[in-house]
Amino acid sequence: MDETAAHKARNFPVPRISRILFMIVISVVTALVLLALVTQAGIVAVQRAYPPQGGMVEVDGASLHVVDIGPRAAEPGPPAAETGPPAAEPGPRDAGLPIVMLHGASSNLEAMRRPLGDLLARNHRVILVDRPGHGWSTRARRQDSTPQIQARMIDEALGKLGIERAIFVVHSWSGALGARIALDHPSRVAGLVMLAPVTHPWRGGVGRYNEIIATPVIGPLLAYTITLPLGYFVAEAGARNVFLPQTMPDGFVQDSATPLLLRPREFIANAYDLVTLKEAVAAQAPRYGEIKAPVTIIAGEPDKTVRTSIHARPFAATVQNAKLIVLPDLGHMVQNAVPDRVKAEIETMIGKIAPAQAAAD
Repeated sequence: MDETAAHKARNFPVPRISRILFMIVISVVTALVLLALVTQAGIVAVQRAYPPQGGMVEVDGASLHVVDIGPRAAEPGPPAAETGPPAAEPGPRDAGLPIVMLHGASSNLEAMRRPLGDLLARNHRVILVDRPGHGWSTRARRQDSTPQIQARMIDEALGKLGIERAIFVVHSWSGALGARIALDHPSRVAGLVMLAPVTHPWRGGVGRYNEIIATPVIGPLLAYTITLPLGYFVAEAGARNVFLPQTMPDGFVQDSATPLLLRPREFIANAYDLVTLKEAVAAQAPRYGEIKAPVTIIAGEPDKTVRTSIHARPFAATVQNAKLIVLPDLGHMVQNAVPDRVKAEIETMIGKIAPAQAAAD
C-alpha cells in the first residue's frame, strides 16, 4: 500500500464505524427484548391483581365482560363456572328499569362502579359493561373502534341478557356511544344520562402518543415494550389531572383497576378509539335531533378534558327532550365528584318514565 492509500485508510475507518453501528443495533435489540419480557411479566401480574368480576357475553366481533349487580328476586341465578369467568346470563330480578353504565376512554367498568354504580345498586339493577377491547372485554378487530360498531355490540349483548329497555348512564367517550345507541337502537333506550359527554368534533387531536400507538408496526412495537413499564410511573399523575379541580380519591388507580389499561392489547384498542372518535362524532352529530328519549346531561364548566361549551351545550340545544345541568367547579370525573346528584337525576328520570310507560301499556 502506498503512502496516499494508507493515509486515506486512517482517515476513513469504515470497519470501526461498522462495529460501532453493530453494537448500537445489538444494544437496542437487547433493550427491546428485555422490555418485552418485563411487559409480559407485567401483564401476568396486572391480570392477577385485577381479575374479571362478572361474566362474558359473546357477540359478533367481541366478547363482552358484564357485571350485573343490584337487588335480586328470591330465586338464585345460574351457578358460576368452575374455571375462568362465567358466561353472563339473565338471572331473576326485581321489577323496574335496569341501569346500564358505560365507561369512557382509558378506563374500564370499575370507573363507573365506584362509587356511583354501587350507590345505584342499592335500589336498582345495574349492568356495568367493559366496552369492546377494554377491561376484560375483547374485540376481534382493533378497527372496531367507533361508537356505531360498539353500539351494535352492546345492543346485541343486552338482547342476550334479556334487557329490553334500560336507562343508559354514559361518561366521556361513551357520550358519543350513548348518543349512537339512542340513534341506532332507540327501542333499547328508555332514557339517557350523560356525564361530561363527548358529542361533537373539536379542534386539535387526541395526543401524539395515541396517534403513534394506532400506527401499524410502530404502535404495537411500542405497546409491547415500553408502555407498561413507563405507564406505572405516569398513571397516578395522569389520573390526578383528569380529576381537576377536584382531588383524586386515595387509592383510585387501584380501586378502578386502571393498570389494566397498560396491557398492550387494551392500550392499542384505546388509542384506536381515540383517534377515530373525532370523525365519528362529526358524522353522527347532524342526526342528534332524531333522539326521542329523555336525556339529562351533567357537566362542569371547568372541565378541561371534555369542554362543556363544545359538547354538552350544543348537544342539549339539539336534542328535543334534553335537560342540561352545568355545575360550577366540577371537573371531568362527574360520577366521583357528585354521585348523589347523579343518582337523584337518574331516579327522577325513572320516576317520570315509569308512569308514562304504565299508561302506554
